[in-house]
Amino acid sequence: MKIKNNFFEKSSVYNHKNNKNFSKTHEKYVKKLKIDKIFVLFSQIFILILFLGLWELLTQLNVLDSFFVSSPSRIIKQLQIMIKSETLWTHTFVTFYETVIGFCLATGIGWIVAVILWWNEKVRKILEPYIIILNALPKIALGPIIILWVGSGTNAIIMMCILICVVITTMSLLSSFLSVDEGKILLLKSMNANKFQIFFKLILPNSIPDLMSVLKINVGMSWVGTIMGEYLSSKAGLGYLIVYGGQIFKIDLVMTSTFILCLLAGSMYFIISLFEKRYKK
Repeated sequence: MKIKNNFFEKSSVYNHKNNKNFSKTHEKYVKKLKIDKIFVLFSQIFILILFLGLWELLTQLNVLDSFFVSSPSRIIKQLQIMIKSETLWTHTFVTFYETVIGFCLATGIGWIVAVILWWNEKVRKILEPYIIILNALPKIALGPIIILWVGSGTNAIIMMCILICVVITTMSLLSSFLSVDEGKILLLKSMNANKFQIFFKLILPNSIPDLMSVLKINVGMSWVGTIMGEYLSSKAGLGYLIVYGGQIFKIDLVMTSTFILCLLAGSMYFIISLFEKRYKK
């Protein structure tokens, strides 16, 4: 079978190279895809520049009060001050570290719990209502309890991040596991496949696209969890700077910290997207 498949692949490549009509159509299609990508990228950059330009213009014309909304130029000045004082790297690293740890732990724990719930139907039926209730709870209300359990600081912040992400991860992956065609499972069972083989040969490969989607969701949720945790209990981090800036009415510090958060979250999302593209290839 492998020899035949290789033969057909080579012959299709040969026909593709030698069929001029097909190659022209293919070239047009590839060119259209490139143009679409360039158009989307240009539009994204244009919207960002337009937004920043209008923001700066309206503050310069005193249509908007820069004391309340800051401005791009004031954010750049604040960034320069933070770089010189080295507070930028310290607070950014703290928040980034807490987010990455929380993101990885929440995704791993959520995946393991989803596997256990898929593996044992009785356990799933018993625990499912409690998981749904836990998801419905406002996590910020659990803040004081988390601090009592694990202490203040980094541990509490990571725990908050995990609580926000883990239930979504579990429910999304469990739904993906259960959505596999029953006919395929019965086919494997008829071939004497055990549950372990069914999971790793069918269920897991089928869930990879959904796992990528979960990772993308968790990027945003993990940053939300970390900042919420830093609001409650922190002595460093971007969330701490946002709270501190709000308390002393220094909106430039608040907007600068928010801007850095956007850059970090965007970078993390971009890395996940690269992994997704590699998988699709």
